[in-house]
Amino acid sequence: MRPLERRRSAVLPAAVGALCRALPPRARPAPDTLRRAKFDRPQASLDFWKLLYTLLKHVHRGKWTESDAIDNQIGFVKAALWYHGYGRPALYGLPRDGSAGSRELLLAFSWLLHRLSLLEQLLARNRVQTGDETSACTCEDDLPTSQKSATDTAPEHGLEDRVDVRYLQWLSGRLRLQWRSLHAQHQEQSKLLHKIHLLTRGSHMDQNLGHFSVTEMDLIRQPESCKQLLQLLESETMQLEAFLEWKQLEPVYWQWMETVLDSMAEEGNTCESQDAHVENSRLAKVPPCCPWADSLTGQIERLSRDLMTLHDHLHQLVTHRRAAWCEKVKTRKGELQKEGFPTTARKIQESVELKLLDLTHLCVPNKNKAHGSCRLVFRSKHPASKRGFTRSGSKEPVSAVSATEVIRELQMREASLKRELKQLQEECRQRLDEIAEGLDGVICISP
Repeated sequence: MRPLERRRSAVLPAAVGALCRALPPRARPAPDTLRRAKFDRPQASLDFWKLLYTLLKHVHRGKWTESDAIDNQIGFVKAALWYHGYGRPALYGLPRDGSAGSRELLLAFSWLLHRLSLLEQLLARNRVQTGDETSACTCEDDLPTSQKSATDTAPEHGLEDRVDVRYLQWLSGRLRLQWRSLHAQHQEQSKLLHKIHLLTRGSHMDQNLGHFSVTEMDLIRQPESCKQLLQLLESETMQLEAFLEWKQLEPVYWQWMETVLDSMAEEGNTCESQDAHVENSRLAKVPPCCPWADSLTGQIERLSRDLMTLHDHLHQLVTHRRAAWCEKVKTRKGELQKEGFPTTARKIQESVELKLLDLTHLCVPNKNKAHGSCRLVFRSKHPASKRGFTRSGSKEPVSAVSATEVIRELQMREASLKRELKQLQEECRQRLDEIAEGLDGVICISP
């Protein structure tokens, strides 16, 4: 063994151990599970399915239960990986009983570590919150590339029969009902927070806050819960220390993953060479002189001539259709210039003006954008907005963003999106009318 490989093998257990300790307690695997997965041991498959299930449940803020059947867990993991854009078909073809595929699962786990910044996400989501926080965003971010590529890399496994439209309508109605229920719960929570902040105003030793949070009020009412909070903080501190150690040893882990990929490539080459050897052996058994060899050669030559003739015919046909299409395009262009071009130009101009208006609104200088997790702070100095947002995690005093400003920004974005939706609906109606005119004996009522 080379000195570099010997040094790497000595540091690898520390890197894997730090990685496992940086994961949430419920999703913390044994370091030996990763080593067994490298050699595709079936004993590690079930543990890896459960690991990915727990981690992805944390990412999507779902309810994590050990009572879920293994086939349901595997189905959720495949769906979540598909959603995030994982494109290896071999994973989606693994059995639903969790009996094989530990190395494929190791690759998926490593892909999540790199692509989604999994550890950072989990640490941020599972952070112990001592203050009243909320998520606010008044900036327009692009769609993540992982979601864009999810439709491109969607596997064929799991796409069964077509779904009935009435089922989709039922799902849409159920989603609207749950959204309204969630909105009502948030309104009730905001009212309770306002009461707590108002009644405890001036009681906090931190003058930047001035009032207690829900966690602090709970500690005052139930002092015995302070021990549980200290345990959570100690657990979070251990995770952060393990994460710092992992960041120092992370290159060792990725070098080890390169060896995993190399071993998979070697096994693939071995299988291909074995298949080629079997094929050559089968061909070697064929007698050198076959009575039907001459007739087969003649048939191949005739087929080659027929294919060349068909190729020439297709080339002529494509050339003719291309010329006809170009002529049709020229005719349509002339018709647009005579009749419909001003209307089309006006629609394009309206769309450009709408987008320029939104762009001008977004590019206003010295605009305080809110994004991410913010702490709710009650402010009585501003009569227009008594509640504000301050950046969570910052020790220095920062300028607060009032809730009124955030609501106004979101209302303006909502109005802009509604205008764009109305314009798209109008274009769809016009397109449907054009299609309906070309159908004989069909009456179409636009939605």
